[in-house]
Amino acid sequence: MCLAIPARIESIDGQMAQVDMSGVQYTTSLVLTPDTKVGQYVIVHAGFALNLLDEAEAQETLELFQEMADLEKETPDSISEPS
Repeated sequence: MCLAIPARIESIDGQMAQVDMSGVQYTTSLVLTPDTKVGQYVIVHAGFALNLLDEAEAQETLELFQEMADLEKETPDSISEPS
């Protein structure tokens, strides 16, 4: 399964950008999204910005990821250790 994650463009240098993914900084290629501007959100997969994403949609997706992480913390392991 592949997962593409919303990221905010922090800075651009040529075809490369520094992006922020929930507080973590990554370098991402903008070769597939050459018209991207600082402050916009993109979907990132395998080091490439695949397409632009509006801020509301990006925030909604990030909130869903956070809800999933919170649920995982609350759910006890369903697999018990063998006795």
